[in-house]
Amino acid sequence: MKTIGLALGSGGARGLVHISFIQALDELGVRASVISGASIGSIIGAFYAAGFSGNEMFELVESLGLRELSRMVDFTVLGISGLVKGHRVEDFLKKHLPATFEELEYPLNIVATNYWKSDDAVFRSGDLIEAIRASISIPGIFTPVKVRDDVYIDGGLSNPVPYDIIRDQCDLLIGIDVSGTMTCSRRNPVPNMFEAIMGTFHIMEMSMMESKMKVSRPDIYVKPDLRNYQIMDFHRKDEILASVEKDVEKFRQAVSGKLKERKFKLF
Repeated sequence: MKTIGLALGSGGARGLVHISFIQALDELGVRASVISGASIGSIIGAFYAAGFSGNEMFELVESLGLRELSRMVDFTVLGISGLVKGHRVEDFLKKHLPATFEELEYPLNIVATNYWKSDDAVFRSGDLIEAIRASISIPGIFTPVKVRDDVYIDGGLSNPVPYDIIRDQCDLLIGIDVSGTMTCSRRNPVPNMFEAIMGTFHIMEMSMMESKMKVSRPDIYVKPDLRNYQIMDFHRKDEILASVEKDVEKFRQAVSGKLKERKFKLF
């Protein structure tokens, strides 16, 4: 049977739209058999690999109000490597996900960045929550994660949309890029400190993607506009999800066309 690979990119709150694209796959009656993800893509990818449907993930996100989201942010006053310890995020993930990669229903590949080796690292086995926590370690926000002798930070810094690592494991490869678009504000054209730091990461990731796409592209590549949403704008989740409705419809048509073209058998 022909298989589908799904690569979910980094992008903070913008990554919530991964759920909308997964819902579109569900509606078409297809499911990816191998998944990869970086940063927020590693979280959504883990839920998908654990067997969650797009609707189930949407309902879980909808159940999280501002109070629940704020409780996940455990600030550390003494932290010198990041503002948030991330223990409460880990607790949330432990509550809903298996403990190890081996307990997932589908193969999952999580990308983090090895800080001292300046390279991406792919986690495919062992402690699932630790791998996710490493992949979402946005510099300056989450404290880095130490795994044995290595230190890991956000996966998006080395491989923003990790489709290349599953290219040889599927017949149809889908990459979803949620890096979004920045535009100049007439009212405040000079970014504040936080915006400048996050914007710098965004520029780096765009450059990496441009270089990688010149070498190889996924069969279906989606990059919704997601204009001027910051990585921590989870409180704007309804607005973010609504902004990609047209992109999701185009995606649905593109996937449907490829499935027919390549004679996929629907599940």
